[in-house]
Amino acid sequence: MRIALLYPPPWKIPAPGEAPDTSGDGPPADYREGDLDPDFHQTPYGLFSLGAQALRAGHQVKVLNLSSYPFSQVERIVRELDADVFGMSCWTANRRGVALTARCIRRLHPAAHIVVGGPHATPLAAEMLRHHPEIDTVTLGESEHSFLELLDRLEAGRPALGLAGTAYRVEGRVELGPPRAAIEDLDALASPHDHFSTHIVMTSRGCAWACTFCGAEATWGRGFRGQSVPYVLDALEATVKQLPVKMVQVKDDTFTTNRKRVIEICRGIRERKISFLWSCDTRVDVLGDDLLREMRLAGCQRLSLGVESGSPAILKNIDKKITAKKIIESTELAKKYGIQVRYYMMLGNRGETAETFRETLAFLEAAKPHQYIFSCLSIYPGTRDFDDAEAAGWLERAVYFRGDFQELKTPFDASEEDTALMSAWFEQNKGLRELYREGVEERRAILALLGDHHAAHLELGVAYLDAGQLDLAERHVARALELGYPLPGLAYNALACVAAGRRDWQAMQDHFTAAAKSDPQHAVLIRNVQAARAWYAKGGPDKGLPLDLVARCDFQLLERTAQPALPGPLPEDFAVWPPAAARPAPARPAEAGGREAATQRGRLRVVPS
Repeated sequence: MRIALLYPPPWKIPAPGEAPDTSGDGPPADYREGDLDPDFHQTPYGLFSLGAQALRAGHQVKVLNLSSYPFSQVERIVRELDADVFGMSCWTANRRGVALTARCIRRLHPAAHIVVGGPHATPLAAEMLRHHPEIDTVTLGESEHSFLELLDRLEAGRPALGLAGTAYRVEGRVELGPPRAAIEDLDALASPHDHFSTHIVMTSRGCAWACTFCGAEATWGRGFRGQSVPYVLDALEATVKQLPVKMVQVKDDTFTTNRKRVIEICRGIRERKISFLWSCDTRVDVLGDDLLREMRLAGCQRLSLGVESGSPAILKNIDKKITAKKIIESTELAKKYGIQVRYYMMLGNRGETAETFRETLAFLEAAKPHQYIFSCLSIYPGTRDFDDAEAAGWLERAVYFRGDFQELKTPFDASEEDTALMSAWFEQNKGLRELYREGVEERRAILALLGDHHAAHLELGVAYLDAGQLDLAERHVARALELGYPLPGLAYNALACVAAGRRDWQAMQDHFTAAAKSDPQHAVLIRNVQAARAWYAKGGPDKGLPLDLVARCDFQLLERTAQPALPGPLPEDFAVWPPAAARPAPARPAEAGGREAATQRGRLRVVPS
């Protein structure tokens, strides 16, 4: 079967020069450029997982990220895609775009089957079907098995009704199939990384905690399930081979839940000599000295920690089960090994007041993470916040179908006065904020702990450069290159900065050229090359004009705007379907001590998540 898996835009985006939609399907009235953060535009991992399962089963599959496309272009793409099944990933932010795209598909392809899943659709499955008659099926939670069974039914010409883990219509009535058990053997799934290029990797599902604002349990159920260590290492090898710049985001809900497993993964990375830098998301109470050392030696450069608040009262209210003391302890441990620490912070959680907000700001100054970023509480269906707000009577789920908001950002119970105070602060301080950066002495101590480590050498070299010690900077940056630093473009950029400090303009140009031949797409390198070109155009060398160059080596992911990971341009032949692959033979039983030979590897995130 021909299957198109789409990630729709949030609403009707106008084309350049086109007037915004006035029918109510355009952006929210208060929308401003930048309200959609960069993460919104990344293709949900679940679409890749569904695509991988369908490809392994012999179907023809296209995954298209349309998240920033003008809606007129979405309509053109849908018109040209002659698919039997259209699957879409529905999140709260793009729920309106999913509905609009479903309407477009039904108009242009009346016989196609439309299936929707994702973290917004899962808890509102029945409502999705009632409000959007164009949608045929909603899949709930993790949906690989549900999706394949659906395809089998459709291919055989049988009704797609009664499937476990789905919602559907019977004679106009919305019905739910029986619950579907969680997938215990994640290694049995086909791996997205055998079919698609993405810088995101997921190695586990689920979270053992239950914070009030989080909907992970609605998607995955309770508890933690992880892929085997060999499976993860195979996926990482496949991923790194595909990426021009060797940086990966591990986007598990809580990557280090099983510390022993993560240590084995880190040692496996080093044993297999998989050279790349990576970040992960986790909690402060599942870290430790040995674990952080192994992670750093295996290339971990950044930890993103769900901290949310510095107020003990708020941490208790949201059932975070951590303390301010533990947050600081884990932050210091990560800094000890030179791992960049980013805090995810929140405003407006239950019980938030001006006093708890001031506690949080004071806490940040004491904890000194490298970076932090605040978000305002959003009430997502499938969370305890949603259930409690609905039970209290101040939230109706119908608002998600009649409101044009992007996400329902609202303090849970803060007073109007405190809300105004926090809102004003947020407007002045939103986005990623820098707070802490190591100097020479800290970087020397880190290198001493890690030994002859390439990234630690580069970071010390940059610290020396900032301190004006050019010879020492050059020595350590060069050593990083000798040791195989996986992002040579950043190292050559640092050497260009050293050369500029010596006013050796030819050496500076040579290092920029070397960077361009290795991995030229880093933001800091692009910034420096543009600055140097402008400086030359003004006669900088002859006039003695200052040249402002920057050397940075912190974790800054390169995101190529390329399909299908991000909403880059589609090739002209995007609607041409490749020949269908031969159906695989039935899998043989796994040999003792090994994995099933006919089974590839897999990952996930939600139904067409």
